[in-house]
Amino acid sequence: MTKLTKRVHVAVGVILNNNKQILLAKRHGHLHQGGKWEFPGGKVESDETVTQALIRELKEEVNITVNSSAPFMDISHNYPDKHVRLDIHLVTDFSGEAKGMEQQQIEWVSLQQLADYDFPEANKPILNRILAEFEI
Repeated sequence: MTKLTKRVHVAVGVILNNNKQILLAKRHGHLHQGGKWEFPGGKVESDETVTQALIRELKEEVNITVNSSAPFMDISHNYPDKHVRLDIHLVTDFSGEAKGMEQQQIEWVSLQQLADYDFPEANKPILNRILAEFEI
């Protein structure tokens, strides 16, 4: 009998400001991959599109209002305890002052500093694409 692995569809925002900095959030210690940095986002609910989920999650998590976003990449990653599908969008048109609405630590990080942060394994392809795309 095979064990069913939990499948999670996540909308992720790579939020880039005018200073060429990307917003990162630190996962709370009790969460899956806790203590690591991530690109903000959250689960896509069954009744919403990825864009709707992204807009909702970024407002709830980091107080950012997304004016528009563009698909950036789509990743599936298997952890031992769950399978995640990350639907990643690039967000350069937004308003609001970024704030950790769930008391999580957030930071605007320069593209050059991204490699200094500890990311979950599933986020590494995103990091590689950002570094390649923006020629760091």
